[in-house]
Amino acid sequence: MARLPARARVPAWASGQPSSVTRTADELSIVCRAARVPKSVRHTAGWRSLKLDGVFDFALVGVLVSVLIPLARARVPIFALSTHDTDFVLVQERDLARAIKALRATGHRVSTPARRARSASR
Repeated sequence: MARLPARARVPAWASGQPSSVTRTADELSIVCRAARVPKSVRHTAGWRSLKLDGVFDFALVGVLVSVLIPLARARVPIFALSTHDTDFVLVQERDLARAIKALRATGHRVSTPARRARSASR
């Protein structure tokens, strides 16, 4: 996760998969692979993504909260990110095992096909 000034141009390194760029009046926030971010840019590395499997209708209520409540109870800090079709919850690497345990304890299926990406679904 990187932060640039609000008026900064979107840099070329803010690409690849997965990546997300969000601009507000206060900042330009970039989520991408840490290896792509120049050392001179303010950023936080070590995040792992939990992808919520499925495309959830915008009318559905409580999809994200069903994942966030167990993580909050397990005292796992998160960064939530949503696209049109997908929701992600990012957790720090140091909290990943605790996050997976908390989600499984509340009935979520957590797949671990690769070290970089994880999936959570109900």
